[in-house]
Amino acid sequence: MSAEKPRRTRAEQRRETEARILAAARATFAELGYERTTIRNVASAAGVNAGLVMHYFGSKEELFSRAAKLPDEELPVGHPAEALLTSLRRRLDDEPVASLVVLRSVLTHAEASGEFRAAAATWLDRMGAAIPAADAELRAALISAIINGVVIDRYLLKLSSLADAPADDIIDLLRPCFESLAGETR
Repeated sequence: MSAEKPRRTRAEQRRETEARILAAARATFAELGYERTTIRNVASAAGVNAGLVMHYFGSKEELFSRAAKLPDEELPVGHPAEALLTSLRRRLDDEPVASLVVLRSVLTHAEASGEFRAAAATWLDRMGAAIPAADAELRAALISAIINGVVIDRYLLKLSSLADAPADDIIDLLRPCFESLAGETR
């Protein structure tokens, strides 16, 4: 007697299809950028027809907006340098596809630029609030620039040894810098 798989409801099937399209869109936008990505590229990568992509997302702009949505990250109170290094480690261990969607497209697409600025402003405010220094905003901006630079070099440019460097090595080298910028003394 064989066990039958439970049938998925239509709502579950729709959510799975939408998630598959969104994952394909993230990968395609991250690889090609906004300008070179087409609805057909995304549909092909998701294994669906272009009409279904349009049914779920309505337009390339809406698909991009959803694909580029950056996850909210909380910055724990206490040791901001360690929290920031942990955040960077996640990006080094697992390719940050949503971030790459935005970073690859930010210079050529106004919506990507707006999405990035909005997410970055919130993140910078959180970092600045966690850094106990008079120039906390500048320190937060420098940390953010370092994180973005590392991610861009590792995943998009691949020009240096950052592309293949072990995450532990990168984190160990950046720790004193992050501690100094975060106003932490040890």
